[in-house]
Amino acid sequence: MTAGEMLAATVPMVRTLNLEFLESTADRAVVRMPDQADYHNHVGGPHAGAMFTLAESASGAIVIAAFGDQLSRAVPLAVSAEIGYKKLAMGEVTATAVLGRPAAEVVAELDAGERPEFPVTVEIRRADGAVTGEMTVVWTLRPNS
Repeated sequence: MTAGEMLAATVPMVRTLNLEFLESTADRAVVRMPDQADYHNHVGGPHAGAMFTLAESASGAIVIAAFGDQLSRAVPLAVSAEIGYKKLAMGEVTATAVLGRPAAEVVAELDAGERPEFPVTVEIRRADGAVTGEMTVVWTLRPNS
């Protein structure tokens, strides 16, 4: 099961928004949200909350892809998230997430008994390529005790 398939199976909101996981590797996750009138805002584009969920889901996909082999000893949790809406989004939008620290560094901290934190940056783009939003999600791997 890919990271995207895992999220779609376990996170109902992913299914609600019909998110499509185009890529989910330890280096990059790409998730698309189709244009859906039920999730539009007052100007006819995707609602800010739907775009937040899209970007957070892309960040979760890369976390699962990068640290899926650590799930038996730690649970990934979002610590904080900040989003900036840059341009009007219309139509389908795509979020691309990138891990902000080398996975090996994060795992080394976990091995040392620490609770590592690491950022994931996400860009949201319209179909024409324009960046409509940017998000940073800080994640942690909470050791199972």
